[in-house]
Amino acid sequence: MARNQAGAQQAAPQEQAGKKRKSLILVSVGLVALLLSAGGLTYALLSGTEDGEVAAPKEAVRQPALYHSLEPAFTVNYAHGGRQRYMQVSVVLMGRNADALAAVAEHAPLIRNQLVMLFSSADFDELSTAEGKEQLREQATLAVQNLLQQEFGKPGIESVLFTNLVLQ
Repeated sequence: MARNQAGAQQAAPQEQAGKKRKSLILVSVGLVALLLSAGGLTYALLSGTEDGEVAAPKEAVRQPALYHSLEPAFTVNYAHGGRQRYMQVSVVLMGRNADALAAVAEHAPLIRNQLVMLFSSADFDELSTAEGKEQLREQATLAVQNLLQQEFGKPGIESVLFTNLVLQ
């Protein structure tokens, strides 16, 4: 019996040491979790705006596309290879600002004149290729943007689109 009591007394300190170790581990894990949450809260508060609001990621809000058709279609004639050739092109202007498209409507005669001059100065052979048509479209975009910059104070449109292009 004396041996059982001595063995029980030795097992009790080992159980107490194991319980202390488990408690120490649980306290350490809790302390780490507390520090991480405090760090996250501090970051969220410091990255907020001056009003104390949490800063939301800023995304560029893109306005919907607005279109303005230049009617009637442009018809341009070319003297090519001793023959009379023609190009007919329907043009639509794309922008995202309603005020700019109102300026387009106001300056439509000036824009049409600029585009007629541009289209009539194009080389007919180049227009028969896809690259030539794209180059003409880009030149038309720049011409209209420059004209609107002078008249309206902003480029106003993003792109000139050819909705129909016929070469004959």
